[in-house]
Amino acid sequence: MLAGFGLAAFLDETFFHQILHWHHFYDKSTMAVGLLSDGLFHAFGFTSMVAGLFLMADSLRRGDFIPKRWWGALLLGSGSFQLYDGTIQHKLLGLHQIRYHVVIWPYDLTWNILAAIMIIAGIILMRGRAEVARSGIFRSDADPAT
Repeated sequence: MLAGFGLAAFLDETFFHQILHWHHFYDKSTMAVGLLSDGLFHAFGFTSMVAGLFLMADSLRRGDFIPKRWWGALLLGSGSFQLYDGTIQHKLLGLHQIRYHVVIWPYDLTWNILAAIMIIAGIILMRGRAEVARSGIFRSDADPAT
């Protein structure tokens, strides 16, 4: 899930903050404070992604890596981050909006529906027994000749 948080933060920061210039992490102050908040947000996302990839590498090393569960956790983490961002940061705390000077509800609705879809897909992929979800490619007891 950490890699999912980091991925969602990276995509948010890259597209909405830097490329589209729709908002900063914190929009209630000067441009300099907004840029500083973006930098701290980017550092959080990067750290989260690196930690998640280290955990993935460790599970590969131990032979416990389950691709289906990895993708499920990635979607669950990304969707959870996006839902948190759309509800807590955008609405409850009012740190920023998705976009300014437009009718906001279509953006909010799309943002939160996509988050819910990612969460549901992640939960579906995470379900089931590990033995069924495990791919023979990553199993430690898999025959390398096959």
